[in-house]
Amino acid sequence: MKQFLLLLHEDIEKMENLSPKEMEELANAHMTWAEKLAESGHLISGDGLQQKGVLISGKNSVVKDGPYLESKEIIGGYYLLQAQNLETIVELTKECPCHFWGGTTEIRQIMDMADYEQSNC
Repeated sequence: MKQFLLLLHEDIEKMENLSPKEMEELANAHMTWAEKLAESGHLISGDGLQQKGVLISGKNSVVKDGPYLESKEIIGGYYLLQAQNLETIVELTKECPCHFWGGTTEIRQIMDMADYEQSNC
């Protein structure tokens, strides 16, 4: 099975404007979706992420504290999933609850040793 990382991109303003009831609905929707993924054998792990973070960039390792004012979105969480192919993950991800609140999912396949060997040829 191949592994895929789903990054949940969320609109900061939309998330900050959710009511407590909407936040609870969003959390419950993620729990329900995660249970469905686990039952089908696709879920490896997943968690929400704190809004504040740190960026380290460049050869001088410049550190910037977040949130980042120039960005209108954050990565609010992730899921690590497994499936035989990308097409399966795409179909599963269409049901991700973050889409219901204006979010976007980014799917990235985790490289395995064969991928590293091919890239070094």
